[in-house]
Amino acid sequence: MEEVLIKEDHKYVEVADRIERLIENGALKVGNKLLSVRALSKEQGISVSTAFQAYYQLESKGLIEARPQSGYYVKFSPLHVLDLPKVSSPVNDAVPVSVDEMIDSVYSDLNNEKLIHFSLGVPSISLLPVARLNKSLLHVTRDSKSSCLNYEHVQGNASLRRQIARQAFNWGGTPSEEEVVVTAGCVEALSLCIKAITKPGDAVAIESPTYFAIFQVLESHGLKVVEIPTDPLTGIDLAYLEKAIPRFDVKACLFVTNFNNPLGSCIPDEKKKQLVEMLAKKEIPLIEDDIYGEMYFGKTRPKTCKTYDKKGLVLYCSSFSKTLAPGYRIGWTIPGRFKEKIIQLKRMHTVSTNTLTQAAIAHFLENGRFELHLRHLRKALHTQSLRYIQAVCEYFPEDTRMTRPQGGFALWIEMNPRVDAYKLHKKALKQTIGIAPGQIFSSQARFSNCFRMSYGEPWSDRIEQGIKTLGKLIVQSM
Repeated sequence: MEEVLIKEDHKYVEVADRIERLIENGALKVGNKLLSVRALSKEQGISVSTAFQAYYQLESKGLIEARPQSGYYVKFSPLHVLDLPKVSSPVNDAVPVSVDEMIDSVYSDLNNEKLIHFSLGVPSISLLPVARLNKSLLHVTRDSKSSCLNYEHVQGNASLRRQIARQAFNWGGTPSEEEVVVTAGCVEALSLCIKAITKPGDAVAIESPTYFAIFQVLESHGLKVVEIPTDPLTGIDLAYLEKAIPRFDVKACLFVTNFNNPLGSCIPDEKKKQLVEMLAKKEIPLIEDDIYGEMYFGKTRPKTCKTYDKKGLVLYCSSFSKTLAPGYRIGWTIPGRFKEKIIQLKRMHTVSTNTLTQAAIAHFLENGRFELHLRHLRKALHTQSLRYIQAVCEYFPEDTRMTRPQGGFALWIEMNPRVDAYKLHKKALKQTIGIAPGQIFSSQARFSNCFRMSYGEPWSDRIEQGIKTLGKLIVQSM
């Protein structure tokens, strides 16, 4: 019986995916009427219930709509979305990092429940396996001889490292648990890696735009940044990077290779391989932030640069903050030839990572059906991204540009040049709406007419009203 249900479940997804592809390629256009549920059932050789589920899935994504006493119609097509933002044109120089009070202004009210947090790139708590995680916490506390009050090993909980090594199979990696170092979130992993391979005054190549915390890490180590032009679909410009390395004496690179924050760009796998080979010839380390890699909307997970690393020069970093438990602060690095240096630095700075949350996540990974959770989370995020995109298309001015991410949490929105995103942020706060202005994603406060919008919160009337209000504020600012 269970096997029959699984097959039926797969069948409705398969049918829905085929209809979605017809909408995407224009074979089905906005306004076209679809087959009735019974006609679809007969044509595809599926049950009426399965046909209804297929339509329900498409309806939840906002691609079709049910009209009373009329049937189902195509409501939205990705062919009608706004243009993509322009490829970035960063300052052609190596510059000291500048992080100002804008970041404090944007993230001073993280726990304000009245705000619509379009500024936060994290999943809604409602999308996380809270009950199962709580059971894991209780289990490890009860079964631990010390109730998890002891210091954990500097390198990290052995069981957790073993589970992380197994997860690497998803991106083509085959590390052992001895190659993994657990950290307090991904930012600590990045910081330890930067400290291990650079010295103050060195130049580090990064994407433009990129996550503001990366600037803060680089600033704390007294480093300069070389911003590399980044395409909203395919990521960094390899030709530009190759010329910039000797010109600015680049000592290291730090890239978010899969579903970059904030652009959502994903470097194609072949391009990742080219990047790794190019840097290996020059003996330049690459810190790879792959925190969004599991949040893909396609059929397969994209590879990582670490997948192609043969010389141990790729320092891979990630965490469970975007997929499982943001507040647990558990990340990790697989730093290749720099492992011993990383462990030494960690011992000096933090001694060890939280014992209880390491043990809880290790138990969850062993018993909590993590892969099933990830499938549900990806499906929810994909659906939410489509609904947010539709709302932006409907409520924002026609000259707006917007990314079309295939994973991750964020839309990058480029407005009319007359609109200042930081001023828009201030106006939006008065309407209890939080956005992340583009200026905080560049070392030189560039991208002043852009902002990042997270779709981590499930679609609701409140979310739609928030996007509608933002659209009105943008029009008023022009």
